[in-house]
Amino acid sequence: MSHKRIPKRKAAIAVGGVVALGAAAILLPNANASQDGNNDASAAAPKTLKASGASDLAAQLQDLLGQAFAGSYYDSGKQQLVVNVINGDNNVIVQAEKAGAVVRQVANSTSALEAAAATLKTKATIPGTAWAVDPKTNKVVVTADSTVTGSKWDTLESTVQSLGSNMATLKKSSGTFKTFVSGGDAIFSQVADGEVRCSLGFNVTASDGSPAFLTAGHCGVAAKDWSDTEGGQPIATVDQAQFPGDGDFSLVKYNDATTQAPSEVNIGNGQTVAINQAEDATVGTTVFRMGSTTGLHDGQVTGLDATVNFQSETDPNGVDTVTGLIQTNVCAEAGDSGGSLFTQDGGAVGLTSGGSGDCTSGGETFFQPVTTALQATGATLGDAGAGAGDAGATADPSATDGTGDQAGGDQIGGAADPSATAADPSDAAGDQSGTGTGDGSGEATGTGDQTGTGDQSGTGVSDNSNESSH
Repeated sequence: MSHKRIPKRKAAIAVGGVVALGAAAILLPNANASQDGNNDASAAAPKTLKASGASDLAAQLQDLLGQAFAGSYYDSGKQQLVVNVINGDNNVIVQAEKAGAVVRQVANSTSALEAAAATLKTKATIPGTAWAVDPKTNKVVVTADSTVTGSKWDTLESTVQSLGSNMATLKKSSGTFKTFVSGGDAIFSQVADGEVRCSLGFNVTASDGSPAFLTAGHCGVAAKDWSDTEGGQPIATVDQAQFPGDGDFSLVKYNDATTQAPSEVNIGNGQTVAINQAEDATVGTTVFRMGSTTGLHDGQVTGLDATVNFQSETDPNGVDTVTGLIQTNVCAEAGDSGGSLFTQDGGAVGLTSGGSGDCTSGGETFFQPVTTALQATGATLGDAGAGAGDAGATADPSATDGTGDQAGGDQIGGAADPSATAADPSDAAGDQSGTGTGDGSGEATGTGDQTGTGDQSGTGVSDNSNESSH
């Protein structure tokens, strides 16, 4: 993706980089459109909901049901919200059903699952491990990457077993949990060891009204000044960065206060997806990830409030623990860090943090929730800068040079034609032949593999030998 400097120092940096086209769509354009099937609040039949509606209903029911609420997930096939309740009181069930949800009684309460996660934090904070609550199984799912062996594995396994088989499960991933820095072509920074490369997430307006963008926190910690061209002059400076700890996000302010920062994701081929709101993730919903290395890919949210223990890059014996993340089976690779996770109807959901695997074998990927990042930084989603959204400020569409043939089709760089902003990302997402989660043997099989991502040889991204690999 090219972020060409244009007259009057205006820059429209398309969110997330370039994208590969040509793979089959997995969603119909209007798959999320119906929300009017059951408007009678007293009806017991579940409502048909699009993903954003399911997220809103889940939040409402969490407040309404209180301690009886034990999580929820979205059944994308039936377009219904499934709510777990632990109280057998018929009044609780009736309330949830009247609200339009499918009710399922489960054994583990939210507080019990949180206590299990707390035990894991105390006894099994080991580099290469992660855990998240899975409302579909009503358990804490613990994942260990390929580096967790010997006594580390024994400690993790015994800790999980101590929680009970009905409370937690343990699975092995064939990859290695790592942050996805290096190898992208969206944003760049010169550091002592060479060059750091990440992906821009979402353009925002900082609390002081200046144009800015969100990206991964480990990118903001690694470098302060960022450019839109390799080896170019900095155009933005890190204002806030969080990593590790309670999140993985950075707020980076454009140095030029008149920079145009359109609220959209560029999915290539002259198309963009307008980003119009921030949304909380819901397990089971289909999401799209845009990154500067691998382009556009899709998958499902598989867990919430995930904790990931990355091997520390500054201390060989240390661990960088990040909490509060979204877990998905959307693939990602080095250079995709900070890239945007969003919904088909323009909801900003997450920023790429890290994970294991790649876009050939699949794996687990974790994302910083956008809603939390906005709240922490005081930024708001939306256009910023003088004349934001001016059609004359689009990025250089000649950015196909050097981007390669990736993820199932030709890379189309640059910002899209402003007249084609109502794009359907499912038409452009790389075919992953299913959603692809890792099973207990470490193979990315799950509900489908991810072997259909297309030829990534092409001309590729530029050589990474002088870039930091985080």
